[in-house]
Amino acid sequence: MKIRMYEEARKVWNILADRADPPDLALELEIHKKVLHFFQVGECYYFIFNAVRGELDYMHPAIQEVMGYHAHECTVPVLMSYIHPEDLGWFLEFEQATVNFFSALPIEKVLKYKARYDLRMKKANGEYVRILQQATCIQHDENGGVLRTLCVHTDITHLKPVGKPVLSFIGLEGEPSFANIDVKKGFRPTRQIITKREKEVLRLVLAGIPSREIATRLNISKLTVDKHRKNMLKKTGIKSAAELVVKALREGWV
Repeated sequence: MKIRMYEEARKVWNILADRADPPDLALELEIHKKVLHFFQVGECYYFIFNAVRGELDYMHPAIQEVMGYHAHECTVPVLMSYIHPEDLGWFLEFEQATVNFFSALPIEKVLKYKARYDLRMKKANGEYVRILQQATCIQHDENGGVLRTLCVHTDITHLKPVGKPVLSFIGLEGEPSFANIDVKKGFRPTRQIITKREKEVLRLVLAGIPSREIATRLNISKLTVDKHRKNMLKKTGIKSAAELVVKALREGWV
């Protein structure tokens, strides 16, 4: 079963780029910049996925802290074997939708989106937790075909203990987002509720950074940061920062 599901996934990933193997990756600085787009609302680890080979080029050791597994033991088939049996179908649907989405993007926009969905995965102790997977392209070929992606797995069980998996495509650098995708009906842009600057503030709030430090990072006053935070609560009808975190996560605002 594990091998068959992996081979089905490989068929999907092979559409991304027509190559025997991607060129070497020397993008350490760019990867660090990409990580900034992945707000952390729980324990997390990251890895680099080689879409051409359907293999991992790198797994961060933090997976042991989050899931209880050793990084050197983790391969793509092994990771897939940890997915809850009821969520395997969602996984394949989401991966196919992600391939379709990125394949349709103009080459100049391939690096400006991240795919995001949640699945239940089993820890080493047998417990299932809900993992939010966020993935963005960090290397593509001359035609825009995705070669490698940076993926971050975050434990969001405390934010979403139950419910069906949801797929979204989040636009970066001002691109529109597509939240809660119906994989059978295609993609429609999500109505933009908050401004670009508010998104920048929200991303840092979600990372647990206090208002004074946010002000320093964005080169604005703390008063302005507080105003942005109040405006977001007012626009969304949300009463607390904690609720804002959950809403932003579910609606794909950042």
